[in-house]
Amino acid sequence: MTAAQADLQIDRPTVADGAALWRIAKDSKALDLNSSYSYLLWCRDFAGTSAVARDEHGEPVGFVTGYVRPDRPHTLLVWQVAVDGAQRGRGIAAALLDGLVARVGDAYGVTGVETTITPGNTASERLFTSFAERHGAALEREVLFEAGLFPDGPHDPEVLYRIGPLPH
Repeated sequence: MTAAQADLQIDRPTVADGAALWRIAKDSKALDLNSSYSYLLWCRDFAGTSAVARDEHGEPVGFVTGYVRPDRPHTLLVWQVAVDGAQRGRGIAAALLDGLVARVGDAYGVTGVETTITPGNTASERLFTSFAERHGAALEREVLFEAGLFPDGPHDPEVLYRIGPLPH
């Protein structure tokens, strides 16, 4: 943990955090924004496979949402990563991802991470590429969902990043 991260607490989200996670996602301008209801449900049903970073006042400033894939129980699918604009550049996303994967690895026996990234999202590409490098894990990429599969207008393809195996 860097000195810039020392005043942060990383833990599980609670339902009371749902509105803040929705706002952080909305303000990111990079994520596909889900309904506010979905963030409340996520904080209730997937708190064990998600993480929130809190500032010195206990307010959420970043989050990672994820779930263990039902058909691949040793794989954590990272759904969204976002950090409040005023907090970016401090390594919070990397600290959240490292902390979550360590916790989920211990709790669920997770040995791999998956996420999808749209081409051109260089921040996410760097985050997951550097995660794989830090953990000495292989990284594979392939298109998971072609642009034409999305029914709600123009959408870039979603590229699957598969990272693993992770060391125990």
